[in-house]
Amino acid sequence: MNKKFDAIVVGARCAGAPTAMLLARQGYCVLLVDRATFPSDTVSTHILHPLGASALSRWGLLDRLTATGCPPIHTYSFDFGPFTIAGSPGTPAAPLAYCPRRTILDKLLVDAAAESGAEVREGFAVEEILIEDGRVVGIKGHSKQGSDIIERADVVVGADGRHSIVAEAVRPEQYDEKPALLAGYYTYWSGLPMEGRFEQYIREHRGFAAVATHDDLTLVIAGWPYAEFIENKKDIEGNYLRTIELAPMFADRLRGARQEARFAGTAVPNYFRRPYGPGWALVGDAGYNKDFITAQGIMDAFQHAELCAAALAAVFSGTRSFEDAMGDYHRARDEQVKAMYEFTCLLATLEPPPPEMQQLFGAIHGNQEAMDGFARLNAGTTSPAEFFAPENVDAIMAAASSSHKKTVPHMPGS
Repeated sequence: MNKKFDAIVVGARCAGAPTAMLLARQGYCVLLVDRATFPSDTVSTHILHPLGASALSRWGLLDRLTATGCPPIHTYSFDFGPFTIAGSPGTPAAPLAYCPRRTILDKLLVDAAAESGAEVREGFAVEEILIEDGRVVGIKGHSKQGSDIIERADVVVGADGRHSIVAEAVRPEQYDEKPALLAGYYTYWSGLPMEGRFEQYIREHRGFAAVATHDDLTLVIAGWPYAEFIENKKDIEGNYLRTIELAPMFADRLRGARQEARFAGTAVPNYFRRPYGPGWALVGDAGYNKDFITAQGIMDAFQHAELCAAALAAVFSGTRSFEDAMGDYHRARDEQVKAMYEFTCLLATLEPPPPEMQQLFGAIHGNQEAMDGFARLNAGTTSPAEFFAPENVDAIMAAASSSHKKTVPHMPGS
């Protein structure tokens, strides 16, 4: 008979590999499976915000990432047309962001899980989630050339993305749903240096961003409202380039660069799923997803992997019941991301901000402390609930009044 695992983790990318690694480091018997083999690519905004980099540092893996030549990012810049807000996204303890290629980051994470003692099976397709008496008890799957294999575990963790086979099998409650709001496409360019800046350009019903990644390449992503998704798919390149032309100075820079890859992109729904039940748990996009405009996915996956692994470790050690530990995981996850979820979905409409928001942006412009705060907001370093708290907004507006700032020019669409 096959041995029984403490946990089987389905999906070995940014949520699954850290979950397996953290459990294995505590001595638990973990099987990590993925239908992909590594290194391999996946559609991604790539950004690893400073708190995500801080998680890698806690795990002893940040030095491995920097050793791959991934360039650090020290400044986030937001060009609204009439003015630009630029600031530092991190904290003194975690000052830098990164934009790693997923071929490199995911391989690094899978290797770390294996080194930690998890059994890793790449190229393993899960066909079925085994359920007995209403409880998940294991998986059935096979390698590319192999016959069907059944493996059992106390808990099966779905870390297999939006189309999770685990979520499909257990049908968790889905709540606070919002439809797809934004369609985005990206490619890579050579000859487009960024000098440590993550640049974002916001225009009426359009937006794009640029950031340096591995191999002296720069990722440039452009987006438009989901209502235009089907029509604009007929000419992705044309719509992409026309979006960039809305910022003529950047468009001039891009004309001196060379496109090095095909376009990749998608549109995603926004949702929360209950992340646990009898014999199962969900982590990463399998349990919660929001639009990519704030590029929070990798950081969220890391932080939620820590929460989930800590809860499961408490269960396996016998110090807490499954319901209590996983209930706390559920609550902590939602509390951590709820404000950013709402903020992200608002941004993803690409609608012009209301007048009071425009006034706030104008007051932030030129106030370096406030601009750093705005950068930290968009990086997820500071919660929107904290940044938009009345006392913080009042302080920003008061500082602008005391400096006798001029009225900010109207933003697009205002």
